[in-house]
Amino acid sequence: MDLREKLLEVSRLFRIEYDYLGYETIQMGNVNHTYKVNFMLPEGKPKSFLVQNVNTYAFRNPVGLMENIDKVTEHIRQKKPGQLALHFHHTADRKTYVADGRDFWRMTNYVPSVTYNTVTDLQVVRNAGKAFGEFQMDLSDFDISQLTETIPGFHNTRQRYQQLMEAVEENRVGRVDQVRGEIEYLMSVQDTACRLTDLQMAGKLPLRVTHNDTKINNVLFDPTNKESMIVIDLDTVMPGLIGHDFGDAIRFAANFVEEDCREWEKAGVDLKVFEAFAEGFLSKTAGTMTATEMQTLALSCFALTAELATRFLADYLNGDPYFKIKYEDHNLVRTRCQIALAKDMLGKMEQMNRIVESCGAAAKA
Repeated sequence: MDLREKLLEVSRLFRIEYDYLGYETIQMGNVNHTYKVNFMLPEGKPKSFLVQNVNTYAFRNPVGLMENIDKVTEHIRQKKPGQLALHFHHTADRKTYVADGRDFWRMTNYVPSVTYNTVTDLQVVRNAGKAFGEFQMDLSDFDISQLTETIPGFHNTRQRYQQLMEAVEENRVGRVDQVRGEIEYLMSVQDTACRLTDLQMAGKLPLRVTHNDTKINNVLFDPTNKESMIVIDLDTVMPGLIGHDFGDAIRFAANFVEEDCREWEKAGVDLKVFEAFAEGFLSKTAGTMTATEMQTLALSCFALTAELATRFLADYLNGDPYFKIKYEDHNLVRTRCQIALAKDMLGKMEQMNRIVESCGAAAKA
């Protein structure tokens, strides 16, 4: 069965009975495969859905993942009746997924919108900050004990470092010698990068419901006014630290270059973008954050950047089984770009702390 036929079969299992027009591949994220599947309504209007083939190598418990998403999206929908919210389609037996023994599929409505992979418009950045902050607040009363940890230790930076060292020791595809410098740098900053994990383990940072993949391209925007519409890609929603969401967003949005830029020496944190996101995010969250959360918010950006560098590098050393790659050394380029960004963040940490303090004070005023 070719892909066109397979997507039709999956759609029928999700009880979509309209006339099938075909599909388009959507370049969205580094992990799952995403398709816009198009149908014609009886009245002659087109209607589209997003169908995803979930990467079960990355997500070893896809059923638990979909249970998390279902609980979280229904919680948000109940708090915001009549407003736009994510909703996943169900099969006849009320499952939000189709598992055929080889692939794991899900379907949601397609929302006409725009996304941004790189952002220079500070209004967009500020609105993204508000969107992720509002996502936090919408789930502030959600019982985190209901959530499955779909990727155990996802943001356990100590564990990520251990996985890197295991990849170095195994050297599966013989690449260690060419990345000695990258390994040395990451090990030299290990304790700084792991501080949030250490504080959480010591009970000094509270667990919250977090998105855990707060790239700005996981926010859908209204193309007419640049207002944020909805937060998407909830695969990694689970208990985490508020700094995980803030730090990962800055890592992605405030970098002068894309995360896989071959001119990695140009990577660095744009403090104007940092401030715009902080303004939006803290406008929603500052009133509920603890002092330690606020004090480590800037550090979280460095921590998440260094952590992702270890993940990209470990994947490169293991032969690239996790992240989708477009060329042989794609994960190495990503690693080097993250390391350059991390170095710049450390150099600007004092300025970043001052911005967080200022934005937090303004939000509480």
